[in-house]
Amino acid sequence: MTVHFIGAGPGDPDLITVKGKKILKKCTVCFYAGSIIPKELLKHCSEDTIKINTAPMSLSEIINKIEYYFNEGHEIARLHSGDLSVWSAVNEQIKFLKKINIPFTLTPGVTSVSAASASLKQELTVPGLNQTVILTRTQGRASNMPEKESLENFAKSEAVLAIHLSIQNIETVVEKLKPFYGADCPVKVIWQASWPDEEIIHSSIGGVVNDLPSYIERTALILVGKYLDTETFENSKLYDEAYERRFRTVDVGEKFDK
Repeated sequence: MTVHFIGAGPGDPDLITVKGKKILKKCTVCFYAGSIIPKELLKHCSEDTIKINTAPMSLSEIINKIEYYFNEGHEIARLHSGDLSVWSAVNEQIKFLKKINIPFTLTPGVTSVSAASASLKQELTVPGLNQTVILTRTQGRASNMPEKESLENFAKSEAVLAIHLSIQNIETVVEKLKPFYGADCPVKVIWQASWPDEEIIHSSIGGVVNDLPSYIERTALILVGKYLDTETFENSKLYDEAYERRFRTVDVGEKFDK
């Protein structure tokens, strides 16, 4: 028996990975956060799967429930929104599972940044102009921000900033970034990326506060970058006829089972 942490993706039920879907199908208990996980995702579970909404539960309550069902012989899915690699709070759960010797796996999910990029119908990096995307957030109630990880420090690079969990602090974001990026720098706010009611606000650092609808208070990603709107750039050498591909072979061979 195992606890399977699964990244559910950004919201669209079809954006869960094939592997994640298969694990959900075989698990007999599924823990999910009802406040941010669409109910449509639970359709990937079997009809007799025990479904537990963890939204009102504390960490100790969740762990106690997991331990109980594990001891009862259940295969357990722990469904998290987005991807597990950032701001998922899986580490604190894993820490307890290790203490009580419960095995676990992690299955990654599609990130909100990936979903936002797809909704914008563009790549976030631009050849010769920008090759770095920084995923960060502002100070929140759940976790303190280290002093060196300030928006000002990241802004010095002029990289694309993908600012999560911070739409409620949009005035602070503007105040801190304006001296580095300028008032005309493009800003994209993607609310509910990949959800049916998704909205995209195309704005600038100088205008985003006024352009933002008042009902957008959470589940929004802020993208900031000088070249987010540019269509003038040189192509990379990746597909250049004269480019010698040192690491790209014709196929991957027999690395995976058929």
